[in-house]
Amino acid sequence: MNQFVTYETAWCPGCGNFPILNSLKTALEELGKQPHEVLMVAGIGQAAKTPQYLSANSYCGLHGRALPAAVAAKMANEKLTVIVNSGDGDSYGEGGNHFIHNIRRNVNITHFVHNNQIYGLTKGQASPTSKEGHVTQVQTDGNKNAPLNPILLAIAAGAGFVARASSGDQKQLISIMKEAINYPGYAFVDILQPCVSFNKINTYGYYKNAVNPVGEDHNPADKLEAIKIAMELGDKIPTGIIYREEKEEFHRKNFLLKDGIPLIEQETPKEVLTQLIQSFI
Repeated sequence: MNQFVTYETAWCPGCGNFPILNSLKTALEELGKQPHEVLMVAGIGQAAKTPQYLSANSYCGLHGRALPAAVAAKMANEKLTVIVNSGDGDSYGEGGNHFIHNIRRNVNITHFVHNNQIYGLTKGQASPTSKEGHVTQVQTDGNKNAPLNPILLAIAAGAGFVARASSGDQKQLISIMKEAINYPGYAFVDILQPCVSFNKINTYGYYKNAVNPVGEDHNPADKLEAIKIAMELGDKIPTGIIYREEKEEFHRKNFLLKDGIPLIEQETPKEVLTQLIQSFI
């Protein structure tokens, strides 16, 4: 029985966000999740509209600030399955600092980045992952900045689960989403997707030729091999679970949370709350 419902969107026809939304719905249903068990968190952007289009709990905050809200919700209620859907600009640009430091905390949330290598909501300027030389309506003589490599950055920063997928391969995407959601810690998935309105370079055809799933012989526990694969961003772009390491998550290290009792179920004496309130008066 399908438990999740998708709603009418404001995305452009043919947008790569559609297969990502459908894949996420399928992944949650195949995992046996219920809408009330899931919290979808986002910032600002086309990808960040995803929580508005799926029948789960949702929170959309400020541009680049999805991760702090998601982490706070998970700390308050460990029982929630917390999923961030955000774009390359929102996650790597405005939210780049939160991206790095949430890796260090290793809170048990899942972070799906819809990477279309452009700012789609604000009419097509270069994003942190746009290729050098990419001509846009803003960068009329070409983007002068080198593109960020989020997979390499995540591995180097110490992320325990790092993957790349493509919206054009929903079978692989659904499988990776399920693995990421089940991972006990911060799980990061960079999802390549076309922007049919503003990115005429990284199209469906481009990704069809470029995407190259890692072979069954790839060992995601081999960090040096994972780093080598992460640096492959030429004519072929590796997809799959690039790196995986079991790490102690934040809740197991925090003395208030390690016993598995969510903050929302822990009683706080009234006098303590009164004292805190009075301190601000």
